[in-house]
Amino acid sequence: MNLDEQLQVLIDNAPQDGTTPDAIKAIAPALKLVAGQLKHPQYYVLQTLEQNWVMTTLSHRTQSSVSKNVIYAFPTLKDASSGPYAKDPQVIAIPVWVTHILFQMVAMQTVDSIVFFEEPGNPNAGTEVTRQELQQLIQLHLQTLKSTPAIPPDIA
Repeated sequence: MNLDEQLQVLIDNAPQDGTTPDAIKAIAPALKLVAGQLKHPQYYVLQTLEQNWVMTTLSHRTQSSVSKNVIYAFPTLKDASSGPYAKDPQVIAIPVWVTHILFQMVAMQTVDSIVFFEEPGNPNAGTEVTRQELQQLIQLHLQTLKSTPAIPPDIA
C-alpha cells in the first residue's frame, strides 16, 4: 500500500466527530514527508497482549540522569522476533503501516522517538524519528496552511 493509500485509510478510520478527519488531512503532508524518507511502507512493532506498544527506556552513556523512551520498528517479522523481547509470551510483533506509526507517535506523550531499522538483519543501524521533530514539522505545515488564503486574491 503506498503512502497516499495509507493516509486515506487513516482518514477513513478516524472518528467521524467533525474534526478528526480534517485534522488528519491537514497533517497528512507532514506524515507523508517523513514516511517517504524511510525505506519500508510497513514495519513490525512489538505489542503487548493488552495492545500497548513496547517501549524501551534508553539511558545516556555518560549522563545516567538523561534517558529517553523509544519504540523500535523492524523491517521484517524475523527481525522483530529476534530481539530481546522475542521470548516474552506476552509480546507479539504486529505489522503497522509507516504513516500509522508516525501518527500514533504524535499522540503518545511518553514516547520520545521511534527507531526504524531499515536493513533486515542489521539491528545496529536505524533511523531515529523524534516526536519533537515530527511535531515541529506538523506545526510548520499547519502554519503554512493557515497563511494560505482560501480564496485567490485575484478573483473578483
